[in-house]
Amino acid sequence: MSRDDERAELHKTIWAIANDLRGAVDGWDFKTYVLGTLFYRFISENLTAYLNIQERKAGDQNFDYATLSDASAEFGRETTVEEKGFYMLPSELFVNVRRNAKADQNLNETLSRIFTNIEASAVGTKSENDLKGLFDDLDVNSSKLGNTVAQRNERLVKLLDKVGELKLGNYADNSIDAFGDAYEFLMTMYASSAGKSGGEFFTPQEVSELLARITLVGKEEVNKVYDPACGSGSLLLQYAKVLGKENVRDGFYGQELNLTTYNLCRINMFLHDINYEKFDIALGDTLTEPAHWDDEPFDAIVSNPPYSTKWEGDSNPLLINDPRFEPAGVLAPKGAADLAFTMHMLSWLSVNGTAAIVEFPGVMYRSGAEQKIRKYLIDNNYVDAVIQLPVDLFFGTTIATCILVLKKSKNDNKTLFIDASAEFTRTGTKNKLTVENRAKVLDAFVAREDAEYFARLVDNSEIAENNYNLSVSSYVIKEDTREVINIVELNAEIERIVSRQAVLRTQIDAIVADLEGSVS
Repeated sequence: MSRDDERAELHKTIWAIANDLRGAVDGWDFKTYVLGTLFYRFISENLTAYLNIQERKAGDQNFDYATLSDASAEFGRETTVEEKGFYMLPSELFVNVRRNAKADQNLNETLSRIFTNIEASAVGTKSENDLKGLFDDLDVNSSKLGNTVAQRNERLVKLLDKVGELKLGNYADNSIDAFGDAYEFLMTMYASSAGKSGGEFFTPQEVSELLARITLVGKEEVNKVYDPACGSGSLLLQYAKVLGKENVRDGFYGQELNLTTYNLCRINMFLHDINYEKFDIALGDTLTEPAHWDDEPFDAIVSNPPYSTKWEGDSNPLLINDPRFEPAGVLAPKGAADLAFTMHMLSWLSVNGTAAIVEFPGVMYRSGAEQKIRKYLIDNNYVDAVIQLPVDLFFGTTIATCILVLKKSKNDNKTLFIDASAEFTRTGTKNKLTVENRAKVLDAFVAREDAEYFARLVDNSEIAENNYNLSVSSYVIKEDTREVINIVELNAEIERIVSRQAVLRTQIDAIVADLEGSVS
């Protein structure tokens, strides 16, 4: 079976699970149970594969961790937690719990205890914060699963079986990134059906890839990657796909305000086999409580921060003196924090790094504080490019967003504008950037030269004269596709039609008169 066929089969099965199990747990909330159970299966198989490989290398070719007794397994706990970040006893493994699930009248309690034990295994170690709270949203005692314990357990048995039936292959030799791919498909499926509640923190993979590739032009490896509003982590993980996770030398960094999404992001890291010491995802408000002061600067920054979200702004007198915001001399409006995120990312960008940020269109042309921030960005030559995207790409909104590309080291004093508003294919209910669409945008970004109706390299002095307006439509002229009409030829044709009409009318009158004469 080809990789594409495997992936299609996986997606088909996941969709069937969702439809079969949805029932009482409907909509976006249901993703917690499917994703949580998928994660439980993943870490079970991940740990088992790791320990089996280690023991077989040591000479025990028949070793199988899943068949050990819990007492026999305890000897490897400390070393394994240090290397993998967590530990599970054989009886707690997904495969063993699933096997006994139907006969376990206290299945909900069994699962609750196991999830607690997994998190507890990391307490007091370097991985504690990476594991803490990961299962909080997987409430196996929730009334959403049923009104009685028996009903809940019945649904949990079905959930374990369905996730266990997913053809993810042998963990050690998957031909596709099966667990990570399953996660992304689930997130896409639920985001598309949940509207804003799901889509607000999930960026389509095609957009994520374009952002990552923009920041990687000319690079085969990077030191650290960062997203200050990381959502479920899809943007950060593009670097693992595009470069290979081994080429992100010092890891993946992000911060997220929403607790549920923060947990989803950490789960996503594990499901893409990013070990705990290679990621640092923090919970909190990036603008007022940034978590990675000791880790900046970053070589590559990508983000799709919340559009026009509220923040403290000038209500907090300390923020104007914050080294991230102070250089512009003004704070982003309290009702639109978009450019506050932009200033934060610029501040934490390395000298030779690149940031690619999805922006709400209004921040590119509005006056007031936002205009002053754009002035700071242009006058200091930090804006490398502005790329207009098509409408209706993102879940939960149909607006046409744009990408703002920032650099601290440029070879010219110009800004590239690219109009990619027509670069899409309609797929289902959303527009989508195809491989060809993304390649065209990236090629224009690399070429950094004028292309009729598509791209224009503009002197920053011209932007200043235009009140620091950064809207692509102000600089790239759209092709006029209207049909050209020759007025002289059109008037001549109208005159011929009128003449012919007169002749026909005369002929018809004659025929009518002749008929009337015959009747009389």
